Amino acid sequence: MPSPALGALDRYFRISERGSTLPREIRGGFATFFAMAYIIVLNPIILGSAKDMYGHQLDNGQLVTATCVTAAFTTLLMGVVGNVPIALAAGLGVNSVVALQLAPRMSWPDAMGMVVLAGFVVMLLVATGLRERVMNAVPFGLRKAISIGIGLFIMLIGLVDSGFVSRIPDAAHTTVPLQLGGDGHLNGWPVLVFILGALLTLALIIRKVPGAILISIVAMTVLALIIDAVATIPSWGLTTPKWPGNPVASPDFGLIGDVSLFGGFDKVGVLTGILFVFTVLLSCFFDAMGTIMGVSDEAKLTNAKGEMPGINKVLFVDGLAVAAGGASSSSATTAFVESTAGVGEGARTGFANLVTGGMFAVALFLTPVATMVPSQAATPALFAVGFLILAGSVKEIDWSDYTIAMPAFITMVMMPFTYSITNGIGMGFIAFVLLRLAAGRGRDIPVPMYVVSAVFTFYYLMPALDLT
Repeated sequence: MPSPALGALDRYFRISERGSTLPREIRGGFATFFAMAYIIVLNPIILGSAKDMYGHQLDNGQLVTATCVTAAFTTLLMGVVGNVPIALAAGLGVNSVVALQLAPRMSWPDAMGMVVLAGFVVMLLVATGLRERVMNAVPFGLRKAISIGIGLFIMLIGLVDSGFVSRIPDAAHTTVPLQLGGDGHLNGWPVLVFILGALLTLALIIRKVPGAILISIVAMTVLALIIDAVATIPSWGLTTPKWPGNPVASPDFGLIGDVSLFGGFDKVGVLTGILFVFTVLLSCFFDAMGTIMGVSDEAKLTNAKGEMPGINKVLFVDGLAVAAGGASSSSATTAFVESTAGVGEGARTGFANLVTGGMFAVALFLTPVATMVPSQAATPALFAVGFLILAGSVKEIDWSDYTIAMPAFITMVMMPFTYSITNGIGMGFIAFVLLRLAAGRGRDIPVPMYVVSAVFTFYYLMPALDLT
């Protein structure tokens, strides 16, 4: 007989109703955190390496604090309000836009103000029902294609971050963009850790062992610690599996609230400022949309039409997270596709977010420990979950209807090939509208799909029109 407290938790988060258990939610929360903990290190590197128009750089320690604070707050909020196992943190891609496009033409507070404004617009779209209407207008086949594209995308992320495949430098003068390992071969202990982790994860999944993903992450982290202690490793990549001499780090909240909402418009003009906000908005809007659809579908939180009941709460929290990221100077915060690692562990409710968000809060003071897990130990989870998403969704697309099948194909391949969820969605939507029109089925196209496709077309034409 569960205690009253556990019973209240179960009812609030609907844990039993969704076919989950408290241990699954806890394991899922830990798995998601370890799969995305790299952002604590990577976001400060991306933002801290750029300079604004005055030559100022953001402090690395303050960026670590801002990243952890915002990820903890928004992930906890998504769990309590949205009740979905979707964690949030500073969005990759958006932070590059802020660092490389916005900051060089204004001050850092101005650039972060643009992000806050984009978040306000997202919340306005949610409040008016427009964002939900856009999501519900996406045909079922394209919804499944978005899930598959995300599966392929996170699988590629796992392969790249682990070093199993790497980018061939431009100096090589080759049209082949990727290669096996660092030099065309699989060399080194770190890659071996990834391979063993992938095999262990898949084997445990096949055996239906509870906690398969989390067991693999922990086991490979321990193995990496042992290897690093006894062997000479040139580089593990972003994080080295070494127990820190001082595991405690004091947070520095100096960047929180250092924002100028409209200062950027004085620097670049009203039109360019609006286009900058639009660029951030578009990336946040559709990256999150794809992730939310993909993760909720994988977690079986959607109905027969592929729609998620109560999604407006989720979308509103996501919009608030964009603004919160700007307000903390950690860049736009958005739904993380690595949440699929927790879903693969069995997470089905927002309770898993309490664990993930709590871990980000702990990381404020134990950042050296939180960033000890090397990517080679965490990325096998992405590899395995990518397969599970693909296997569960590909058969549900109507491949006999080419006006769905072709846009679906474009959507799913463009996400990994352009390294962008937004690009995959945009190109798939445009293809869907054009092919339906070519087939004389214009009346079958929902009006929001026309509007969104026109927006994407304008977005892709902006550089050619010299509007940015």
